[in-house]
Amino acid sequence: MMINRFKSGLGGQSLPLSIRFWNGETLRFGERASVLLSLNSARAAASLSKPTLGKFARCYVEGEIDLEGDIHEILSLGEKLCAEGECLVQDKKGSQAWKWWRHTRARDRKNISYHYDVSNDFYALWLDQKRVYSCAYFRHPDDTLEAAQEAKLDHICKKLMLQSGESLLDIGCGWGGLVLWAAQHYGVHAVGITLSQNQHDYVREQVKARGLEGRVEVRLMDYRDVPPDMQFDKIASVGMFEHVGRGNLDGYFDKIFSLLKPGGLVMNHGITAAGLDSRGLGSGISEFIDDYVFPGGELVHAARVIESLARSGLECLDAENLRPHYARTLWQWVHRLEAHSSEARRLIGEQKYRIWRIYMAGSAHAFDRGWMALFQILAGKPLANGSLPYPFTRDHVYT
Repeated sequence: MMINRFKSGLGGQSLPLSIRFWNGETLRFGERASVLLSLNSARAAASLSKPTLGKFARCYVEGEIDLEGDIHEILSLGEKLCAEGECLVQDKKGSQAWKWWRHTRARDRKNISYHYDVSNDFYALWLDQKRVYSCAYFRHPDDTLEAAQEAKLDHICKKLMLQSGESLLDIGCGWGGLVLWAAQHYGVHAVGITLSQNQHDYVREQVKARGLEGRVEVRLMDYRDVPPDMQFDKIASVGMFEHVGRGNLDGYFDKIFSLLKPGGLVMNHGITAAGLDSRGLGSGISEFIDDYVFPGGELVHAARVIESLARSGLECLDAENLRPHYARTLWQWVHRLEAHSSEARRLIGEQKYRIWRIYMAGSAHAFDRGWMALFQILAGKPLANGSLPYPFTRDHVYT
């Protein structure tokens, strides 16, 4: 009965798909079945009789289904099986004000630890050698991930116009890629802050190994707790503000404004929503990410970011959308993870391996489809007379 109901729910679609049911029966759609979906129970069939991408991800992570085939085709097929265009629907209903509690200091520390304190060795399997866990910058289509991540670090440093002897704060410094690069290549004095103990310890080891004591410092600290007497020439926030929370954006930029010296620059690099009034991706994707990947994460449109930083007294100087760069970055991460699947499973277990595989592949697909964007937004703190020294052109960035 359940099998027949599931078959009828697919509506006789011609798809490159084979479905294997828990009783051994196999159903084949189309002439070229390149993806195999194994339903391991009647419960899985019932759950997916009216499928959403969020349901597919949950069932896969919980082991209720298995997915075999090329991950690109799996994601494309998953979208086709769901209601057409559903993932583009933005949830505009209801208030999200209740989420304020999710961004207390204690809660944010717990959320960051959940995602990042998995295993340094696990991240090393699929990140580049510098362990840069954010969108790369591909100057050429055939750039390696290593080259593209170095290009991204340099891209940020050039936009910030880093000069030897300046002070740089990196909010959410990850495994130290930017602070180490900026100190070694631009001669700055860099301070990185993170809420991840694993990242903090790793950066300290790297600082010592590279002889950068006195030039690079890392602190286990919430951005809200950076002492007000610490003033910086330049500030970067890369892949962090997604954790800030919609209701906290004004306070976030107020804090940055207070820490930035007059005439200083700030680079905010992060994922943004595609819709102006977006409350997250549809088809159950946002809920899956919140439950399994990034607890407390929230996305806003780039216009909301610019509006918020302007309210804090910062002036937007430049905005660049790197959406296709992040799609390529994520696909490379997924392929590297799959190439080290056995070791990944040994380090973090089957379920977490599935979480990272389906999350990163789904994110790559979402960036490809334009459901999300990645913006680098550069702003400055005007001098007392209202001026803000910055070149008339972007030659210093792109030449």
